[in-house]
Amino acid sequence: MAREELIRLTGKFDGPNCDDDDCPNLYRTASGSIVVQGDVSTAFQPPKGEALVEIPEAVLREAVRALGW
Repeated sequence: MAREELIRLTGKFDGPNCDDDDCPNLYRTASGSIVVQGDVSTAFQPPKGEALVEIPEAVLREAVRALGW
């Protein structure tokens, strides 16, 4: 799936602006699931095929506002 196919939920509303797309963000897929971009976390080892990422609380709040939840 290409980034262009995703709906960006953060980084363009009231949150911090990241011009180079390397900051934490949340995206929505065409099927309605959420894709998370963030710093890799080593809190524990997830199952094969999964990853842990850390994102700031403000990013989640911005996504919730964007989704109207």
